Amino acid sequence: MRKLLLASAVSAAFLLPMTASAQTAPASPHTFTGNAGLYSQYIFRGLTQTNRDPALQGGLDYSHASGFYVGTWLSNISWLTDTPATGYTSSSLEWDFYGGYRGTFGASDFGYDVGLLQYYYPGTHSTFVAPGTVKADTLEAYGALTWKWLSAKYSYSLGSKTFGVPSSRGTWYLDISANYPLTDKLSLQAHYGKQKFEGAVAGVSNDSFASYEDYKLGLSYALPKDFTVGGYYTTAKMDSALHKAFYTNTADSRMVGKDTFTVFVQKTF
Repeated sequence: MRKLLLASAVSAAFLLPMTASAQTAPASPHTFTGNAGLYSQYIFRGLTQTNRDPALQGGLDYSHASGFYVGTWLSNISWLTDTPATGYTSSSLEWDFYGGYRGTFGASDFGYDVGLLQYYYPGTHSTFVAPGTVKADTLEAYGALTWKWLSAKYSYSLGSKTFGVPSSRGTWYLDISANYPLTDKLSLQAHYGKQKFEGAVAGVSNDSFASYEDYKLGLSYALPKDFTVGGYYTTAKMDSALHKAFYTNTADSRMVGKDTFTVFVQKTF
């Protein structure tokens, strides 16, 4: 019996430090997350990127406890080949790369987010097919301020070929969004955006045919196992017939900013 008690005491002496160590082990500063979703169409800044056809999307993100983060995201697209005027003979993918830094102002509910975002559209572009056109690859710098469920984000194009519009350095986009929780599972989304193209080509202002505003209103519902379903209405406000013509697919005469409704299911992991 004495030997048994002695053995138990020795075992406890070894186990206690291990237990204490496990309890005080710091949480990892590294976080990896991912997402995948199926959408009835891909809407970007009020414009359909898939001509109202379904889109499969997904991304991977890394974040550090310090606030630094990087990530990548992909989706199928068709907008670059829906009209020959872009000069693309093949392009079916948008591949984004981004990185930045986010944090809060002290212990308040106010936050900030700054970073860079590269939109990359692999494919075949030919100026022989459409003289004067440029590739759509776009690099933007962005800054955002947040408060609870509200956010305001400003994106600024650092290149001269913003989404395929030549001589458009300095083009910007303002995104004001709300993601208001109605219940612990149901949320309401609302958004206003303004896309303002700068620069000119052959004396014609890019703003005169490419700038617009967009609106979004939707609902999302959180399901078990990190699934989310939802839907949203979007529309783009064009100032003139010239704007509408610029954002109309020549293949089927569909305006890409027309009122439309999108449904989706998404999984995060």
